[in-house]
Formats: sequence, C-alpha cells, structure tokens
Amino acid sequence: MTRRYWNINLKEMIEAGVHFGHGIKKWNPKMAPYISAKRKGTHITNLARTARFLSEACDLVFDAASQGKSFLIVGTKKRAAYLVASAAIRARCHYVNKKWFSGMLTNWSITKTRLSQFRDLRAEEKMGKFHHLPKRDVAILKRKLSTLQRYLGGIKYMTRLPDIVIVLDQQKEYIALRECAILGIPTISLVDTNCDPDLANISIPANDDTMTSIRLILNKLVFAICEGRSLYIRNR
Repeated sequence: MTRRYWNINLKEMIEAGVHFGHGIKKWNPKMAPYISAKRKGTHITNLARTARFLSEACDLVFDAASQGKSFLIVGTKKRAAYLVASAAIRARCHYVNKKWFSGMLTNWSITKTRLSQFRDLRAEEKMGKFHHLPKRDVAILKRKLSTLQRYLGGIKYMTRLPDIVIVLDQQKEYIALRECAILGIPTISLVDTNCDPDLANISIPANDDTMTSIRLILNKLVFAICEGRSLYIRNR
C-alpha cells in the first residue's frame, strides 16, 4: 500500500474537537496508547496517532477505490444521519444511517430478497401499477415502500457484500462490526476513548460524538475514495 499525503492538519482537528474523549471513568484501558492527557476529568486523544491512522485509512480506501471496490458507510446516530447519506452519495458508496438490522450482512440471502422486493415495489409505483389497485392495498404497499426506503434506501443498489465497511460509532454499530469480522470484511472505525481498538482492522482514535469531528474524519475518507475512483475511471 503506497503512502500518500492527505492534508491531515492538527490545527484543523483541534478546531473540530477531534481530540476530546469521554470522561476518565468511562474509558477502555485498551485505548491507553491513544490517549495523551487528562483535562478536567476528560481524556484527550493523541492527535498525532489520529493523523497516522487516518492517513493509513485514506491510503487503504484510495487503493481499494482505484481497483473498483465497493464501500459501505455505517452511522445510525440521528444527528449524523444526514452527514452519512450526503458523504456516501458524494463518493458513490452504500450506506446505512437509520438502523442496523441484525444479520444484514451475515444473512445476506435474506437481505438480498428484501432489496429485490424493494426494487420491484419502486418499479411498480413508477410504472403506475398502484393506480389499478384498491385504495386499501395501495395504502399498505406505500407504507411498506416507505419503510423499506427508510431502512434499506442507502443499500438499494448493493448487489453483493461490500469490500470495506466504514463505521462511525463503534459502540452503537457493534453488531455491524461483528458481522464484518465473521465474514472477513475489512473495517475502518472511529474509536473514542471508551471503545475497543482491536475490533476493527484500522481504528481511528477520534471523538465520535461531535458532528464537527465526525464530519472531518468522514470528509477525509470520502475525498480519498473519490480520488481512487477517479484513478479507476481513468485507467479503464
């Protein structure tokens, strides 16, 4: 994997609050190597290590994107839902930003069936087939379509398991990480000071609660993906 320069700026990370961890009573001892100080009862993340692992993650996604590989971004915090969707759309990635259903990847055959039903319903609605049905049936189908759009809309074009999964909140998306581990899918995860850095292939120590922090990390990764995709298109 070739190392590249991704303009990861310590001042920019400080302004985004990337360095703020959880209270010292809520920490995971495995995060000790990634913590530089304690301030007013809060752990402070070592931003030099954040920059190092973020750079490694950018190299990984750039190389994968330049080979035409697929990505899934997972972040189901309500406040981060828009960030996840907009970043994923910008980089042409799949995403889950509402709820992670247990077995979404490990029971891929069931997920594929649901996605097929979703696509069929969307096609029927666009072709006007709902107009020929009783009002009661139309209401039921529209409710079903709305639910499928809400929870599966970000993966509606996913026809196979992703090559790399990016997780924005390790504790909230623990099931997603476990499914990736079972299937051998490489993962990149933000890890706050209360997380376990051993659960992902690349763990980026960073504040996973503040939107400015999440946005900064996500934007760096998405930029690297977009650069890799551009190279893939040029070389085809």
